[in-house]
Amino acid sequence: MRIIVNRAGLALVAALTISACGSADGASSSAAAGSSGAQTPIPVVTSTNVWGDVVSQIGGDQVAVTALIVDPAADPHSFEPTAQAQLALSKAALVVENGGGYDDFVQTMIDAAGAPAPVVTAVDLFAKDTDGASDQGAFNEHVWYDFPTVGKVASRIADELSSIAPAQAAVFQANLSAFTGKLDGLTAELDAIKAAHDGAPVAITEPVPLYLTQAAGLVDKTPPEFSDAIEEGTDVPPTVLSDTLGLFTGKQVVALVYNEQTSSPETEKVLAAAKDNAIATVGVTETLPAGKDYLNWMDANVTALQGALG
Repeated sequence: MRIIVNRAGLALVAALTISACGSADGASSSAAAGSSGAQTPIPVVTSTNVWGDVVSQIGGDQVAVTALIVDPAADPHSFEPTAQAQLALSKAALVVENGGGYDDFVQTMIDAAGAPAPVVTAVDLFAKDTDGASDQGAFNEHVWYDFPTVGKVASRIADELSSIAPAQAAVFQANLSAFTGKLDGLTAELDAIKAAHDGAPVAITEPVPLYLTQAAGLVDKTPPEFSDAIEEGTDVPPTVLSDTLGLFTGKQVVALVYNEQTSSPETEKVLAAAKDNAIATVGVTETLPAGKDYLNWMDANVTALQGALG
């Protein structure tokens, strides 16, 4: 994501969040089931609140999570760590990042900290048989929309936490089992969509949701030059914009899956064209919405996709 809605009026927030029962939003992480222990919670730093919530699901009240990016308008490509964020990372017992060029600032911070904790990098656990190329050809770093990869990340987190706090290993493994069981349920929902709509053509504004749509059997028809330009924050050539709008005026796609956190004149025109031509729209985000944890966020995405397809 490079173009941000009202970016000038919003600030990045580095929030220290200690797992507690309840919902996860920009200032708190959800806690998975676990026994409350007297020991000090394990300090974990994550690049975004998405991975922060996954840590909280696995660690429960045994972890204290600092998610460096919680602002829905924040651009990880231009994130500038604060002294508070750097201090949190220097004290972390575990670090979880996305990788793939999405949050390179984490490695910069690790290099500056001088006391590296174990690092779980989601992209390194990418669970596809392919090289991770998106429909546009370039690597799609938004791997938190790929459920098999999220499951592998969760498993690695459980292993790392078990090494740090062996006495709580059974808690971490029980939380992992509950989390992956729910992931399996989401995968089954995608399989059902694929069975009913395999090969259905869709459009996107940028590659954020592609792992989700691909798992559902949907085919992206967006001109690569359009989604590339939107993701990079560059101008869309007039002919490319015309071709993209033609997907809707010509009823060549059944749905538009767009990033709600990115707005430009071109994406607004595409969204308007979809609505004007009675093409279903599905909004997705890069960061965890307020009041949701990872699992119910993704469940809402899958449900919205199913609803758009009919």
